[in-house]
Amino acid sequence: MSKPLAVHRCRFVDYAPSPITALAFPPLPLPSLKGKKRERDLKDHKFGTLGVGHANGNIDLLEWTAEEGEIQAPQAWQVRKTLPGPCPSKVDSLAFTLRYPDIFPSENIPSCSDLRLFSSGGGSELLEWNISHSCVRRTISSQGGAIWSIAANPASTLLALGCEDGSVRLLSLAADTLQHHRRFDRIKSRILSIAWGPPAPRPPKQRTAKKTDSGMDSDDDSDDDEDEWTDTWLVTGGSDSSLRKWDVATGRSTDRMGTDKMKGERTLVWTVGVLADGTIVSGDSLGTVKFWDSMTCTQTCSYLAHGADVLCLAIGPEGTSVFSSGVDQKIVLFSYVPTAPENSSSVLSSSPARWIQSGSRRVHSHDVRCLAVWPPHSPIPPTYKRKPSANATYIAPVLASGGLDMSIALTPALPASMTSSSIAPRVVNPLTTRVTTTFEDSYYRRIAYTAAMCVSRRARLVASINETGVNIWRVLCIPDSDVIVNGVDPSTDPETRTSWEKVLEMDLNVRTNLIASALSDDGRWLVVSDLYEAKLFQLSFNPAGVLKSSRVRTFASILENRITAQSSQNPVSTGGSSFTFTPDSSKLIMASAITSLILVIDLSSEAPTILRTFNQHCNAGSITSGRMVRGSNRGISDEDEQSVGGIDSVAIMKMAVSPDGQWLATSDDLCRIFIFNLDSIQYHTTLPSLPLPPSVLVFLPDNPQILLAVLPNNTIHIFHVEYGEVPTWGREFNSRLPKQFLSAPDPVIGVAFEPLPLSDGEMTGIAPPSTKPKEAIFWGSSWLCKLELDWEGKYTGQSRKRRRQTGPVVVGEMASERKLRMVTNYRPILALDFLGPGELVLVERPLADVLSKLPPAFFKPKYGQT
Repeated sequence: MSKPLAVHRCRFVDYAPSPITALAFPPLPLPSLKGKKRERDLKDHKFGTLGVGHANGNIDLLEWTAEEGEIQAPQAWQVRKTLPGPCPSKVDSLAFTLRYPDIFPSENIPSCSDLRLFSSGGGSELLEWNISHSCVRRTISSQGGAIWSIAANPASTLLALGCEDGSVRLLSLAADTLQHHRRFDRIKSRILSIAWGPPAPRPPKQRTAKKTDSGMDSDDDSDDDEDEWTDTWLVTGGSDSSLRKWDVATGRSTDRMGTDKMKGERTLVWTVGVLADGTIVSGDSLGTVKFWDSMTCTQTCSYLAHGADVLCLAIGPEGTSVFSSGVDQKIVLFSYVPTAPENSSSVLSSSPARWIQSGSRRVHSHDVRCLAVWPPHSPIPPTYKRKPSANATYIAPVLASGGLDMSIALTPALPASMTSSSIAPRVVNPLTTRVTTTFEDSYYRRIAYTAAMCVSRRARLVASINETGVNIWRVLCIPDSDVIVNGVDPSTDPETRTSWEKVLEMDLNVRTNLIASALSDDGRWLVVSDLYEAKLFQLSFNPAGVLKSSRVRTFASILENRITAQSSQNPVSTGGSSFTFTPDSSKLIMASAITSLILVIDLSSEAPTILRTFNQHCNAGSITSGRMVRGSNRGISDEDEQSVGGIDSVAIMKMAVSPDGQWLATSDDLCRIFIFNLDSIQYHTTLPSLPLPPSVLVFLPDNPQILLAVLPNNTIHIFHVEYGEVPTWGREFNSRLPKQFLSAPDPVIGVAFEPLPLSDGEMTGIAPPSTKPKEAIFWGSSWLCKLELDWEGKYTGQSRKRRRQTGPVVVGEMASERKLRMVTNYRPILALDFLGPGELVLVERPLADVLSKLPPAFFKPKYGQT
């Protein structure tokens, strides 16, 4: 029986996650107009990137955690990269577009490298982001005041802006550019929302005319002309109680649709959407959802579905379901009921097709600001829609919602009409919450918020960063058992005794929000960084016990002399995306934010000194068909370090140093892991490629040559870094993991090993070899568990001889007899680590504490009204 642990359950960290203000999925490419390609379905069941905009200006990019070829993922979407926003700023609208829509295959799902990302934050500037470098690529002024809404056309060639001055401005996105294209007529109203109408194929006469004018053009050019779509109209919602339909060709308003008014006040049309058949959907400040006929511009039906403002709409992929939500925290589903067949005896046989309010749910505690559905709705005519293959698996759509309660809720949203069709037996729930996938009956899943925190073991310090500052707390020691009488420490009044104290609070002058920080194990060094500058501080306690910080002013200039920007257009950035200290706190390892360099910095001398710079992550030639080619980095010499350019989509994600300080492991978003020898300060080897970028890298204390790489789907990959390969005993390790561990709703965020004391009373992270399996604490945002790392499988209840007789082992089968206790009493967990033998610090930030800082949620009593 293992000894109990003393847990410091820390709730004093006043971390405040930022509310979610925008959600966006990438658009699907428009299908080809050629008959040969019209019947094609998507190549595979991939899931697009989920963009999440926050009120502090940050944008999170979340990727699907399933491996290639798999459909279901219990962990769903998880944060892969964060784009730090300029300080101060906010995100009100997000929009993805295809970078080169004219050459992108219509049957593929776009990835981050194929996309462009645009955002607006209430000002007059539109921002385009460089996703690979996590920085702003370019900005452009709206020339019409504050931007209230943005929307990209289905072909990803134009971007429409709704402005403060009452005009719609179109920006051209052709050939990866961004420039003004046209300004529509101005009206006396703000353009609060905007949506594009269904695209129409270019008329054959126009295509024939183009071919005639081009004369002897090649067949490829004529084929490109055949694939062109044209936009005919768009619709806007204003602050004057009306919607307007605009002609894209002339830039003039063709029709006006008036909404209801209350007490002489103007109604604000906060959101609009357009279906493939041209039906217009609107949500306004009265809580009303209206459906309009785009041909006659008349209202077809209206529902008072909400008790307050409707802030967002989302349309299902089939165009037969519409979701709305807003201030009253309720998500309402509207379903399309088609006309019954003529030979049917149903009462609906004589009634026309119509929209009905079919259900509602509350999955949030405060205002819902944004909705998004995957797969996204493509407003194209039914004859051009992709037809799924016969007997193919149908993946249930997923509705993502977010708002002021800071967490994303994912809900399966299969239309109820499909449960009685031939597709029902082939429907799969990608979230694995339960078999039921309809919106009314399915279970939703939350994506918990996380924080950038670090723990200093020997100094007993806990550090947390916010947008522009750093806070450090000290965890006080546990009283010795000699001074405790009857469970009470007589030296201190139990009512006033505290187990922690805040020792430092700094507010920094930064250009962007802070992105990374690290605290040395001895508590002498603190490093924090935004996207453009890393700051190093030396910490010390004065005789009065007050923690003082002294900034090392020469640190930025030292970094600037060694870091070279990837191109002349980018400014020289000394910011770091990840930091880690060696166990003896004598070296700082830094990963540069934009240039993807690894810098080894010596802190033992009077001034910091850069010992060496590694650029293995910048080598584009080491990747072939998504796999790593071993040995391709050995030819890079130190002289080439400053001249080797970086590939366009690399970001160093994680770093780890072995307990003995000899090995350094670094990983990037291309699933590559490089190993460096810190004793000789040389590049050592490249590990085999992984299916996903690891979320955790950690070395074993009792065997510093063994590296554990934990993926976002909670699978564990084991490497021997000295040999650069997977040990034979580690190849079937995932088959011995309990199913409960692999199907945990949250991914592994960290792994902690209990340190062992030395004879002189000091603590070390290196444990002597032992025959007993090493225990490790794996933890996620809502759970933690203690797992025995039994490499030989002798604790699984099945011998090797028996295993050879029964044949290959199915994943999770060997672990069926193992009991794993998942502790869920702490949530959400922000940090967990050992301060010493038998002493654990756990930092949590309960959602109730976070929500208590917000204004009261909307509540409208139903009874007792006078």
